[in-house]
Amino acid sequence: MTLSLPRRITHVLLDLDGTLTDSAPGIIASLRVGFADAGFDVPTDTVLRTFVGPPLGASMTGIGLSDADAALAIAAYRRDFEVHGMFDNSVVPGFPEALAELRAAGVTLLVATAKPEHYARQIVEHFGLDQYLEGGLDGVHGAAGEAAGLVEGKEVVVERAVAHALALGADVGQIVMVGDREHDVHAAAHHGVPTVGVTWGYAAPGELEAAGAVAIAATPAELRKLLTS
Repeated sequence: MTLSLPRRITHVLLDLDGTLTDSAPGIIASLRVGFADAGFDVPTDTVLRTFVGPPLGASMTGIGLSDADAALAIAAYRRDFEVHGMFDNSVVPGFPEALAELRAAGVTLLVATAKPEHYARQIVEHFGLDQYLEGGLDGVHGAAGEAAGLVEGKEVVVERAVAHALALGADVGQIVMVGDREHDVHAAAHHGVPTVGVTWGYAAPGELEAAGAVAIAATPAELRKLLTS
C-alpha cells in the first residue's frame, strides 16, 4: 500500500518520546542503572539511545537478551525510572505553540506511544500537554497489558488510537501519525495511516525516509504547516 499525505487532515496521532519530548536523558540514565542492578553489562550510550521510542522489550531482545533476562532488566530500569528518570525530560521547544495552533485550526490531537500508558499520562500531565489533547488524559494511548515485564508493540497502541479517532467521527483517510522513529511509520502504515516524520528525535539519518514517512518536518512550526496546509 502506497500512502500519501491527506489533502485534509482532521486527526493527528502524536508519538511522545523524541517527538513531543526529549526524554533521552532520563531514559538512558535509568537504563544504565537498570542493566547494572540486574547484573548485566551496560551497553554504550549509543546503543542505549536506540532504546528511546521503540517498545522496550523489543530493544532488549534486539541486543540478545532472553525474554526472562529482558524482564529482569526492564523491572530494574523501571524502579529507577519511576524515581529519577521520568521527569528528566523536556518538551521540544516550540511544540506547545504548534499544538495550540493545530487545535485552533480544528485538528483533533491524540497521543500514541509505546511507553506504558500510566507513565505516558503522568508525563503528559506534568508538562501540561493534556490541555491540547481531545479528552485531556483520555487522549493518551500507551502500551498496556504488560506480561513478564514486556509490553505490547506500537501497532496495538496505534490501533487503539485510530479506533478513538474513528469514534470521534474521523475518516481513516484523514488521520496522520507524527513520529520520530521507523516503528512509528510501520505501525501506522499497518492501519493505513501515513506518518509525518520529525527530524529532532532519535532516528538515524535516512531512517524515516527508508521506513516510508510521507513527509519530513524539521521544526514544530514546519510540522504545523504540513498538517494544516
